[in-house]
Amino acid sequence: MIELGKYQTLEVAKKTDFGFYLTEAGTGGKHTILLPIKEAPEGTVVGDNLEVFLYKDSEDREIATTLKVPVSIGGLAVLKVKEVSTIGAFLDWGLMKDLLLPYKEQTAQVEEGNQVLITLYVDKSSRLCATMKVYELLSTDSTYKKDDMVTGIVYDELDAYGAFVAVDNKYSAMLPKNELFSSVKIGDTIHARVTNVREDGKLTLSLREKAYVQMDADSEMIMTKLKASGGFLPYNDNSNPEDIKVEFKISKNAFKRAIGKLYKAGSITIIEEGIRLV
Repeated sequence: MIELGKYQTLEVAKKTDFGFYLTEAGTGGKHTILLPIKEAPEGTVVGDNLEVFLYKDSEDREIATTLKVPVSIGGLAVLKVKEVSTIGAFLDWGLMKDLLLPYKEQTAQVEEGNQVLITLYVDKSSRLCATMKVYELLSTDSTYKKDDMVTGIVYDELDAYGAFVAVDNKYSAMLPKNELFSSVKIGDTIHARVTNVREDGKLTLSLREKAYVQMDADSEMIMTKLKASGGFLPYNDNSNPEDIKVEFKISKNAFKRAIGKLYKAGSITIIEEGIRLV
């Protein structure tokens, strides 16, 4: 059975001036697909078997290619947004016809130049399209352990939960809402630490180092802010956690650890109104 969006091995049934017609072996050439002459391996003759990827060209005709396509049905790939139109975004996947990412298949509106994680599907018009709804295709069998550092792409967000991340573009992971102290958007590549490997294999991530390592960086950041503000900041142990998150991009607990370190070092005093340089 000849299927769009997949690599298949087909037999060369006929040669013409502009290409070769391919068919399934043993079917008598009832269903043929053109392989352009420029994409045929040198020396190709009738009867050869070729591995090709099947898609539709700009005139909606089935066509074969021997090029290495970055994604097929059931697979995942990060592609660049080439153009945005009234029907969706067009992605560059190295073929003559760009790949359509319809608006309804976008987990967030994308812009030209964005990188997006997608998979392929065949729409109601029997054309290949892309979707950013890839959750069900992500694997849960990584070998990563707690405290390993990983890299992944953000592919979805839900206010109630946080950001969904595909580690190595294939493993299911989440950056929980309580870890989102800095701006993270769909399409961002992040470097994170594994804080937990769930029983189902999914990874929980943090953008921050272990507390004792991160504390030094947080302390330096607070000192920099103190100096820039003239030696006083109106925040201390009693400040609202959300205010701290907005101002310092860290949790209240991390803030308390950092100013505690600075206080013990004699660098600051903690007063009712906030913190002050010594």
